[in-house]
Amino acid sequence: MLKPSSFKPNSYEPTPATGLVAYFSMEIAINPRMPTYSGGLGMLAGDTLRSAADLGTPMVAFTLAHRKGYFRQMLDAEGIQTEDAQPWRIEDFCTEEAPRVTVTVENRVVALRAWRYEVVGRSGHILPIYLLDADLAENSDWDRRLTDHLYGGDANYRLQQEILLGMGGVRMAHALGLPLNVFHMNEGHAALLTLALLEAQLGGGPLGQVTETDIEAVRRKCVFTTHTPVPAGHDRFSLEQARRILGAERTERLESMGCCHEGLLNMTYVALRFSRYCNGVALKHGEVSQAMFPEYKVDAITNGVHGPTWVSEPFADLFDRHIPSWRRDHLYLRNAIAIPADELLEAHARTKETLLAEVASRTGLVLNPKVLTLGFARRAATYKRANLLFHDPERLQRIAQAAGGLQILYAGKAHPQDEPGKALIHGVIERAKQYSGTDLRVVYLENYDWNLGAALTAGVDVWVNTPRRPYEASGTSGMKAAMNGVPSLSILDGWWIEGCIEGVTGWAIEDGVDDAAEAESLYAKLEDAVTPSFADQGRWARVMQTTIAHNGSFFNTNRMVKQYIRNAYYPYDLVAAPSMVAEAVSTN
Repeated sequence: MLKPSSFKPNSYEPTPATGLVAYFSMEIAINPRMPTYSGGLGMLAGDTLRSAADLGTPMVAFTLAHRKGYFRQMLDAEGIQTEDAQPWRIEDFCTEEAPRVTVTVENRVVALRAWRYEVVGRSGHILPIYLLDADLAENSDWDRRLTDHLYGGDANYRLQQEILLGMGGVRMAHALGLPLNVFHMNEGHAALLTLALLEAQLGGGPLGQVTETDIEAVRRKCVFTTHTPVPAGHDRFSLEQARRILGAERTERLESMGCCHEGLLNMTYVALRFSRYCNGVALKHGEVSQAMFPEYKVDAITNGVHGPTWVSEPFADLFDRHIPSWRRDHLYLRNAIAIPADELLEAHARTKETLLAEVASRTGLVLNPKVLTLGFARRAATYKRANLLFHDPERLQRIAQAAGGLQILYAGKAHPQDEPGKALIHGVIERAKQYSGTDLRVVYLENYDWNLGAALTAGVDVWVNTPRRPYEASGTSGMKAAMNGVPSLSILDGWWIEGCIEGVTGWAIEDGVDDAAEAESLYAKLEDAVTPSFADQGRWARVMQTTIAHNGSFFNTNRMVKQYIRNAYYPYDLVAAPSMVAEAVSTN
């Protein structure tokens, strides 16, 4: 699936007439050994590119090198999180490109180089990812560190990184001679690419001379995906910061073009102003985003996951035997309804055994493979309500006792500056201690990453998600679980509104007026639906079959990339990229 950059391209050769889609993302989960991602946004970006490579899509991607990674999480016995850097050697995975480009940051000239990583699709198609790197001798010590830490430092550091990604990425693409005709901004971090395009449109002339015709020329090239309905999740910078770091003329021009909101330079508004197409990442999120930005048209393309990356080995073997075309076309997973129940249960038993072995290796705790095991793993943000399960701790314990035992596996990092998120982790771990010696076992696994996420989503029996509505834009971990026949027990928000068929693909936690009401629904579903179904393994196997058939076949990035091609990249003129559109629309 992923091979080092020594592999030579052997498929699509772009021409100026067809061009390439350029995908810009601050984080991309490229390889499990490259800590270039923090969570769901990066995982979605990586899965998007893997599917695009599988489909033969003429696309390239740009991100930053993140030489020190995001961070390694360490949890002590009290549940207190500390962090450490994750240094890695970029030259072990990537090939350095020859061109150098410069950008201006705070009146300093910062030089950039690019490292190329090649994603190899199932038919051999090469999709290059360019990692921009400021660690060059000609830069100051400070500037050399600008591509070190993903989401590190303060707002000043963040804005400087966004200049490097957006403006530096466009200039690097030009230096590499890439024929780009669509620029996809995956979240607002990349929005300043539009400024680089505008300046190129003006031929280096003063921004004060920009016209609506110039703006429209940029808009025709740009599409934008917004990922968060949380206002704080949209990057905003003070005008003082913008003038100092980005430059007074650029800031003034962006302000005059409606890119500021509430006295702040807002990267979401920059992206919206210069994009011809914008989408949210689930149908509900599209509605929420439309209400947030009523002056712009916001569409929706629901996220997915890359099946071959997240389907566990036992299930991949099972699908290869019974649904041999699934890797080429995930719609064939609809045939999971006919996979023999005993084979499904055996495959899941193997994935669960692998997961529990990992838990034992990390913690020394030996869990029971016969006991119903819930999984809850995601970024430790307060709106995700990791503690909702413990709203009534005595009732949860009674449910565990009646079920013959219950095991709950937690994982997730809190951002180093998110003290409430850290407190949430501490609270879960303290609660876990109180259940020691009972029928309820609660384990918090440290340093949630790609490999642990794959083990959890495939190996637990039920995936739980309890966000406060409507703050879950999409969520993809439950999709990964569904690929492995694991049903969800979740709040009706994000993707689960589309994916929930009650008792068929999982169970909905009903909307309530407050946490207490939603916790009541959660407990009722555990008592009345989940535990009785699990006790009848024949019935449970049917739920696994329908979970794969309904949700695994749809919530994947092969379908998602096709929707981007049809609706965002080339919605009107299929002649613009005939080979890409014809292949991607007709095949998987």
